Amino acid sequence: MITIWGGATSRTLRAHWMIHELDVDYTPELIGSRTGATQTEAFRALNPKEKIPVLVDDDLVLTESVAIVTYLGDTYGVDSGLVPKPYTVARAHYNEWTSFIQMELDAHTLYVMRKHLDLAELYGEAPAAIETAIAGFNKQVAVAERRLTEQSYLLGDSFTAADLVLMTCLDWAEIYGIKLAETFQPYRDRIHQRPAFQSARKLNFSISPGG
Repeated sequence: MITIWGGATSRTLRAHWMIHELDVDYTPELIGSRTGATQTEAFRALNPKEKIPVLVDDDLVLTESVAIVTYLGDTYGVDSGLVPKPYTVARAHYNEWTSFIQMELDAHTLYVMRKHLDLAELYGEAPAAIETAIAGFNKQVAVAERRLTEQSYLLGDSFTAADLVLMTCLDWAEIYGIKLAETFQPYRDRIHQRPAFQSARKLNFSISPGG
């Protein structure tokens, strides 16, 4: 039985959403990132980084949301098309897009905003850092916008896990009041209608992150 630990964040949504897309049975352990649940001895034994999400699949313990999404596609969705097969050009571009999204849209911009907005009591208020993060997000997300004026999804005509990762960032940005280009709206509307997105989102955000 697969277990996914974590809920209430955009990063945990990725793991739940992917497994819902694959229609694989699993146990969700919905703990928040700021509730103290990630600092327990039992959880540290799973992930000494004290971060969520965490996937447990038999003897495998895997952290980092994009790694989890990719593993699930490789292991349980070989013919689903959600993650391109290894050693292909499509897989190279999948790796390129997910790395870009995780670094430039998530870690370097949106998470900077989270640190100085939601977690300001820990990291301090930093208006200049927030302004710089917004500008950085807008500059980098324009790369995805241009791609989506040329084709329906990041890798072509079909939805893949690269789109899943991008969507979590677009929705996250909207929560923070960043105005997204109108170009994104048809793309977002299509993906928001996916049953797996809707069910995973309802589950993931059924708890509070705890700060």
